Parts: sequence; C-alpha cells; structure tokens
Amino acid sequence: MDSKLRKMAILASMAVILLVALLVMYVNREQFTAASGPPASGTQNAGAGDSASPAENGDQAEETVSPDGQIGNDLKAFLKDNTFFDQEVNPILEAAKDNSNRLSLVATSIEKDLRIQIVDNEGSPVTGESFYVRLDGLGDYKDLDQDGIIYIGDLDSGDYYIELLPIEGYKVPVSETRVHVKDKVEFLAIDDISLLIKTEDEVDAEAEDSAVADALADADKTEIQKLQTTSGNAKVGIDVSKWNKEIDWDKVENAGVQFAIIRAGYRGSVTGSLVEDPMFVTNMKGAQAAGIPVGVYFFTQAVDEKEAVEEASAVIELIRDYRLNYPVFIDTEGAGGNGRADSLDAETRTLVCEAFCRTIENAGYTAGVYASRNWYNNNLQTARLENYHIWLAEYRSVPLYQGYYKTWQYTSKGKVDGIEGRVDMNITYE
Repeated sequence: MDSKLRKMAILASMAVILLVALLVMYVNREQFTAASGPPASGTQNAGAGDSASPAENGDQAEETVSPDGQIGNDLKAFLKDNTFFDQEVNPILEAAKDNSNRLSLVATSIEKDLRIQIVDNEGSPVTGESFYVRLDGLGDYKDLDQDGIIYIGDLDSGDYYIELLPIEGYKVPVSETRVHVKDKVEFLAIDDISLLIKTEDEVDAEAEDSAVADALADADKTEIQKLQTTSGNAKVGIDVSKWNKEIDWDKVENAGVQFAIIRAGYRGSVTGSLVEDPMFVTNMKGAQAAGIPVGVYFFTQAVDEKEAVEEASAVIELIRDYRLNYPVFIDTEGAGGNGRADSLDAETRTLVCEAFCRTIENAGYTAGVYASRNWYNNNLQTARLENYHIWLAEYRSVPLYQGYYKTWQYTSKGKVDGIEGRVDMNITYE
C-alpha cells in the first residue's frame, strides 16, 4: 500500500475511535445527570391508591455511586454514609457508659434500724429521685425527701434482704442485698459515714448552726479577757471555728498560745444534718504547721445514742489524716430553745454524751465533754461523765462549779494577735 494511503487510513481509524469515545462519554453523562438530577417538570404526583414515594416512606432514594465514593453531585455525601469509615469501638468508654447510671445500695445498722443509701458507680448518694426499696416481709419504703437515704427504724434484730425497685433511667442491682440489723449499739465508728457529711454549701447554715453559749449567762465583771500566764503543768490555749474567720497561726503561736481546740463540725439544729465546719481543714493545717498542738470538738444535736454514734463517726472520719494531742470533745449546749435536742432530759442527754465518748475512745482517741456550769448542773448527770475529760465553760475569775474538770474556758472575749475579733480562751491542767 502506498505510504500516503497508509497514513490516511491510520488517521481515519483514529478519528473513528475518538468519535466513538466522545459518543460513549456523552451518553454516560446524560444517564448520570438523569439519575441524580431533579424530576422532569411533567412528572405527576402519586394518585389515590398508589404507593407513596421512597421519601414518604422514610427511605432514601437509590443514588448512583462513583468509584471514588461520590454520591450524585454531592461531593460531601460520603460523610453521611455510616459504612464509609470503620468506627473503632473503645471498650473503656463503652464500659463507662454502661456504668454511668448503675446504682447500688449501702446499708448500715446501729441498733434495730437500717439506714439505706442509694449510691452511684462512684459511691456518691443519688439525690432528686423518689427511690423505693423493698424489705422482705415488711413491704416497700420510699425516699420521701429524695436525698438518696431511706431510714427504717423499730426493726427486730436479724438478717434481712433489701431490693431496690426499678426506676426509669437507672440500672438497679439484679440481686437482693443482705444486711444484718444489730440488736444493741456497739459504739463503733460507722464505715460509710462520709456519705452523710455535708458542706455548708449544701445546707441552710444560718438556720442549722445555731449554738447559744450558755456560759454567757454565768459571766460577771470578774471575767478575765486576756491570755493568762501559766506555770507548772497548766497550759493556755484557744478554741476556734468558722466564726473566727482567717487566722494567722504563726502570729498566734508567737503570742504564746500553747494549744488549740478546733471545731470539726456540727449537727444541724433543724434538719439534723452532719456538717463540716468550713474552716476545719484550714485551721487544722495552719495550727499544726505553726507547731501548735490541737484537739477538736463537735457541736451535738443528737437526740439519742444512735445519732451520737453518727456524730462521733463523722469526727473520726474528719480527723483521720491529723495527729491530735488533745481530746475529741462533744460540745453540748442549747440552740436557742428551738433546737432538735434542746428539750432532752438529763438522762437522755447524758446517754448521748456517753455514746459519743465511747465511740471516740473505741477508735483510739481521748474523749471529752464540753458544757457550761449551768448545763453541767441542770442538764447532765455529771457523775457518769467524770471518766472523760471535762471541759468547763464559766466566765469568772474563779469558777463556782463544784465538780471535776480538767480544762477551763474562762472567757469568750479574748484577744490574740493573729485573730480578728474575739476568741475563746482556755487553761488546761495536764
């Protein structure tokens, strides 16, 4: 074949191939546009008796998918495809999700009673829910005030089974909890008492913290209001609480203070809540850093021995990380006449003090009782308490109290460098 004719044949063949390729591309483009574009203007809606469109059925219409994952003309459509990426499951996160609403029960008995606490997976009480528990053979009990605690009294001693009834949004234990109801108070610290200790942010502190110093009624013009000089085995010290605000403990030590009794907390005089003094930790750390030996006290509003054990247990929990050189005192005085414990008789109040002190001593600490002369004489059976460290409040130059005492609070109007305002002052005889 002539070379010229050969070249023409090759060119013709290439032109045909190019034409076919362009035709194929055009046809594919039309089909692709028809599949992904909007419906034609002449399309009719489905009439009565016809099936609903895929969109009306909640289903997605089938779309053409290109090899690179593009759906139709939407370049981001692959982000809507749950199968496009393989999602790796994190077992730790999944386990945390599973446990986030899981509940459990913590039950304590002091004497013929049960205190049942509903706690989350971190051991904190769950509040704001009306939980029900079922005590076998006795029926159901409701958390009426939604504080995560259900108290049941007047029970016979022995073993019981408790069931937390199902509640929406939570996973409850699948099996019952076995508990033992004690027959008698054992004067031992309660292990789970930390669940009951509140901060002042959780209570109405103005209403709850309402102790009234009965010793003021006994004060006279002989009251000594300065830091006394002691000799022999006597030491001079102070007692403080949140009312004394921020304290410069180095200045206090330099002023000659030899010991400090620091308030750990109080039981609310209205609701009976156990409340930590907001300055307790600061005062404990400050005093000990300055080299001042410390003891602690707790203002009681317990109405029986069981509540006294709770109060002692709360103190034991609060002082766990500190070294004490002086006793743990129960502060028994009035709350303005309307306190929950103000109307106790001398017998019951003495039982409260004994229960507190026995629980403290069983935990390895020295126990004591604080009260005014009037309170000792009229509201306590003092002969039953003299085995403990008696702390007397009487604001005179010489106390008139005839009973035994080992520490004397001689004024509430003292002045010490490092403390703003007045402070209680004491002498202890070691």
